Amino acid sequence: MSPALPVRPRRLRQSAAVRRLVAQTRLHPADLVLPVFVREGIDEPQPIEAMPGVVQHTLDSLVEEARRCVEAGLGGIMIFGVPLDKDNIGSGADAEDGILNVALRAVVDAVGDELVVMSDLCLDEFTDHGHCGVLDEQGSVDNDATLERYASMALAQARTGAPVLGLSGMMDGQVAHVRAALDDAGFTDTILLAYAAKYTSALYGPFREAVQSSLEGDRAAYQQDPANATEAAREIDLDLAEGADIIMVKPAQPHLDIIAMAAELSPVPVAAYQISGEYAQIKAAAERGWIDEDRAVLESLLHIKRAGAQIILTYSALDVATRI
Repeated sequence: MSPALPVRPRRLRQSAAVRRLVAQTRLHPADLVLPVFVREGIDEPQPIEAMPGVVQHTLDSLVEEARRCVEAGLGGIMIFGVPLDKDNIGSGADAEDGILNVALRAVVDAVGDELVVMSDLCLDEFTDHGHCGVLDEQGSVDNDATLERYASMALAQARTGAPVLGLSGMMDGQVAHVRAALDDAGFTDTILLAYAAKYTSALYGPFREAVQSSLEGDRAAYQQDPANATEAAREIDLDLAEGADIIMVKPAQPHLDIIAMAAELSPVPVAAYQISGEYAQIKAAAERGWIDEDRAVLESLLHIKRAGAQIILTYSALDVATRI
């Protein structure tokens, strides 16, 4: 005879159909944004060794990838530029004919009515020193001089028609400065996605291959210290006060607690970025037969959404969309 157990939580786990019915967290393709790279001066897509399945696109292949995003029902696409030439102030970042601005214009023209096109607003891909800002005479990033470059970059990107600009440089005051520049120029509807809690991390390595970064050293003087959590709350509060329309936590999986905190604090949507190293770890383990890749990817994204992210940037977006 079975013991008298009036409460049996396992009743709601007994089959796939029941589990699906009572699931508290669900992924939808519209939750996902695909980060992509477009490289100047290539004739065909170039594979990125550290990110299997990800490529540096040509302009033509980028537009085709954006169309695939539309077909898959993704929420958006985030574009990063890889220029041929770099200099100490990142001149290519705000040049009308710079690769990123040309790419934004092409993608907006092709799919802008069907897909949210997002730009990366940072100088690191365009500077010969690889930092996210302008350097002073001592070789440190000059916060306030960098804000001027961000404002110019924002105006260039807004002119392409990109509806969302992703401020990723972690400069103090960047949201307020860019918002003021955009509003003064009449771009009052341009959305600012603020990387409010962007932590320094060893997991950015594959991304630096993808954008052919020139960085030597690290960005610990301006990206957040992974040891700190209340600092993230302060950054989030500042970005909200300065007019951020969306805030983001990056990397995602190592900072689920920060995503949850952001979701509690923020009256605007919260995004999280599953970065290149997170993607590469799953790929590498799956290639060795140590884990089931499909299950691991879906599990990782469910964790991020359950923590509180409404929007997830992931290099797996197209693959996942076909399975959910």
